[in-house]
Amino acid sequence: MFMIIPTISVAIYLTYKLRKTTTELLHNLAVCCWIIANSVWMTGEFYANDGYRPYAALFFVLGLLLVAYYYAIAQHKKTQE
Repeated sequence: MFMIIPTISVAIYLTYKLRKTTTELLHNLAVCCWIIANSVWMTGEFYANDGYRPYAALFFVLGLLLVAYYYAIAQHKKTQE
């Protein structure tokens, strides 16, 4: 549990440093969402009798949507240019 904050901090830092390209930005944002989702899920299992699972699912879905957006739209626009 004590590694949640450092892990999320490093993921956000890397996302910020690599934000110049759409590919890196969207993939790193998805990784941040998935780390947050896993953290929320783990916290819910430890302290809330698995009551935070719906909140974790939102972050998982958000991460999937970011990657899906990249491969469906941003990548398609890039190939047309």
